[in-house]
Amino acid sequence: MNMTVNLIGAGNVGRVLGRLLAAQDGFRIQQVLTRSATSARQAVDFIGAGSAIDDYAQLQPAAIHILAVGDDQIVPACAALARAVPLKDSIVFHCSGALASDRLQAARDAGALVASVHPIRSFADPAGVAAQFAGTFCGIEGDDGALAVLTPALQAIGAQPVTIDAAAKTVYHAAAVFASNYLVTVLDAALRAYQAAGIPEAVARQLAQPLATESMANVFRLGAAAALSGPIARGDLATVARQQEAVSAWDAPTGALYRSLIAPTTDLAKRKHAK
Repeated sequence: MNMTVNLIGAGNVGRVLGRLLAAQDGFRIQQVLTRSATSARQAVDFIGAGSAIDDYAQLQPAAIHILAVGDDQIVPACAALARAVPLKDSIVFHCSGALASDRLQAARDAGALVASVHPIRSFADPAGVAAQFAGTFCGIEGDDGALAVLTPALQAIGAQPVTIDAAAKTVYHAAAVFASNYLVTVLDAALRAYQAAGIPEAVARQLAQPLATESMANVFRLGAAAALSGPIARGDLATVARQQEAVSAWDAPTGALYRSLIAPTTDLAKRKHAK
């Protein structure tokens, strides 16, 4: 197998995938297309392979086309790709976590197999990610023929592909927001509440850290229901009501956040005691 790969868009995700694929037998980075010749050359330097171009008219046919562009550019980039080169029997995939492979309909109409591949990690340090990519989960979905090629390719670069339901792609992406972004928001509420009780911010972080880390460790070891503790898990609704009132009096938005978490936490407690 010697598959040519074109990379369209070369942000951090595209650069990392390009470097990792370039290092694998059976794949050859052919062209890297970005909005400017300078950024394309920088991407080629990072990847260590390929030729830099800055116009779709310069594209050559390839076995695989990676659309590593922003979400709002996936549809127009795919349309431009379909106009630029023959796509019959090639594979086109994008790297969005929020959008499904159906956004690549222009490529599918041109005879390509389509998919999406979403590496589930931060790419703030692309060189570091490329060096430590092994074990990275990738949410994948799309045409069976595309996945039959991409799954072993991803495994070869150290990824762990996980098949997801394309119809639930937005919910899938929201899972990462819950697990990361909203978790930070809830912890911020905890730190601010400690400070409202007169505790310095640095000490507040020290107080919250063991609670947060032990709770997360228990979730990943035991499951969410078994890990739940506290007044709702104990059925101490009087304490919950007092806290709700006190937090709302201190800071109305944080009180609203507290209130919004009562019902789902109560449901989680029911699951805990049903086991």
